[in-house]
Amino acid sequence: MRIITRTVLILSVVSLLADIASEMLYPVIPVYLKEIGFSVFLIGVLEGVVQFTAGISKGYFGKWSDEMGFRLPFVKLGYFLSAVSKPLMATFTYPLWIFFVRTIDRLGKGVRTAARDALLSREATKETKARVFGFHRSMDTAGAAIGPTVALLFLYFYPGDYSTLFYIAFIPGMLSVFLIFLLKEKKNPVSTMGKGNFFSFFRYWKIANPEFRKIVPGLLLFALFNSSDIFLLLITKETIGNNTITLLGSTFNADTITIAAYIFYNLVYALASYPMGILADKLGFKRVVIFGLILFTIVYGGFAFKPSVPLIFILFSIYGIYAAATEGVIKAWITNLSHNQDTATAIGFYTSCESMSTLFASIIAGAIWTSLGSSYTFIITAVISLVVVLYFSLIIKAK
Repeated sequence: MRIITRTVLILSVVSLLADIASEMLYPVIPVYLKEIGFSVFLIGVLEGVVQFTAGISKGYFGKWSDEMGFRLPFVKLGYFLSAVSKPLMATFTYPLWIFFVRTIDRLGKGVRTAARDALLSREATKETKARVFGFHRSMDTAGAAIGPTVALLFLYFYPGDYSTLFYIAFIPGMLSVFLIFLLKEKKNPVSTMGKGNFFSFFRYWKIANPEFRKIVPGLLLFALFNSSDIFLLLITKETIGNNTITLLGSTFNADTITIAAYIFYNLVYALASYPMGILADKLGFKRVVIFGLILFTIVYGGFAFKPSVPLIFILFSIYGIYAAATEGVIKAWITNLSHNQDTATAIGFYTSCESMSTLFASIIAGAIWTSLGSSYTFIITAVISLVVVLYFSLIIKAK
């Protein structure tokens, strides 16, 4: 049986293009916002609001997709909203407009995520699910490596021309939308949960598989301390400080090394995702996720002790393998435990709770960093990760 179907391939290329567009702007947006007058505090408020919007909406739109029995309308709308928001960022510089546009961008992610993952799940069997999600993650993450590279090259030749970069990002964004129109779908089984208000997707917990109700609390405890990757970038920059390295006759400062390390992480993540999916299908989801969490513990423990530049790149490579062993594998695990007619609701329930936990994780990390120092932020996170490893090893019986 063919594992990577036409639908899986198209959705993976769509994610690659959309991530090129988004990640092209990832290292640029904070700089651009400061240039147009945003304070660091206002940037933090903006990102917190838009991430919360994306997070809470995943469950709502996932349940709506199950109620309708269709996925593609949500996938199309979600990618379109994210694509069209890119050039709008450069149109006006009023704070309210920027808040509106960034919210539209992240809302697009909320609209599409659960429906897209349910579509991927339908294309796989229980025995091939991790490979399908692993392949999708590898393509998605390849875009996360290509995007910042394109941005770095553009800004090298056109320093400070951020507005043009927003218009360039619109191109791969819209290409991703056009590709979705190549897909067709038959109506899926309709949800038996009935209609409800915006938060009715939380009712899924009552009908969830017992294993689902054991796995999710462990994952959410981990998410509650797994702060944004921005903290890894911050500690990398802090560790390097004013030091520079010379390679092939060129000198690189902390900013350049940090971005290079982030690109390197995404490359490793992209290359490792499909192999980790194969391992998960063969060895079981539980074992691969535990392996990933152990790698995460090593990375955060390592960063707590101010590593050298070569060790920073080693830790980022390990971090890429951790991501490959968890992100797609966990979604495959969740969908294998969900009811067919409520797959998008199950994914939406988990991803909404995870997103909100991650928001609090960044607040917690920032508070610990400010009061105790960066090393404690990473040590505490590493300890919690070990607690979750023990939880999965002792409590969860599933493979």
